[in-house]
Amino acid sequence: MITVFTPTYNRGYILGELYQSLLNQTCFDFEWLIVDDGSTDNTEELVKNWLDNGKFAVRYCKKANGGKPSAINCGLQLAKGEYFWIIDSDDTATKDGVQTCLKWIASLPQGEKFAGVGGLRGDKKGGIIGTTFSGEYVDVTTLERAKHNIGGDKSEVFLTSVIKQFPFPEFKGEKFVPEALVWNRIAKAGYKIRWFNEIVHITEYLEDGMTKNVDSNLIRNWQGYSLYVKELLAGPAPVKDKFLIGGAYCLRGIKKLCKKY
Repeated sequence: MITVFTPTYNRGYILGELYQSLLNQTCFDFEWLIVDDGSTDNTEELVKNWLDNGKFAVRYCKKANGGKPSAINCGLQLAKGEYFWIIDSDDTATKDGVQTCLKWIASLPQGEKFAGVGGLRGDKKGGIIGTTFSGEYVDVTTLERAKHNIGGDKSEVFLTSVIKQFPFPEFKGEKFVPEALVWNRIAKAGYKIRWFNEIVHITEYLEDGMTKNVDSNLIRNWQGYSLYVKELLAGPAPVKDKFLIGGAYCLRGIKKLCKKY
């Protein structure tokens, strides 16, 4: 039913925590698909030991290093699940994460344009990452999140057939594109997400992770970042958000020039 997808690069030191969280699931109606983006550590040896775990299918693909967007595009072509859930190599799933996602997937109304469901991310102390709404769920697009206080990182589980229609742009010499670029494109096509108020995904922002190094990642991958900003400013986002994002883009542009010269 679900492809749990993990792009990874030299994360052998922590990938086992995600594997253990999947072994502890209350429901095993999923496959775990790992795309190794050219790791030079012991990732491949680790995964080979996990292939015959007796609970769920583990599939492994190693490719030349190209960055997370190319890894996701590769994963989408290989996925066998009806739904596609990205869990990064430094994250874990809650014990009932898969079961909870399937419960909300089953609640989706027939005949309406839904891209999937979205749950909460939490930290290791049990707190919620970002902000959320009151009540059990809301049905809105990604571009309407701000109106409903859906702030910060969330955990989206997309229909594989939908997300396949919106591959991540890849730029020569760059290895990163904000994921929100694609989520916004899905929203512009009219697809809603059923956002629910349950934690299914535990996130830890490591020192070598993309979130901790957001400025340097965006500056190094300027074409992808510029495309994200351009499309957001041309869309229906609130004026306040456009001002903040445009201002941040200008500041990073100054940093980029300073670094160059």
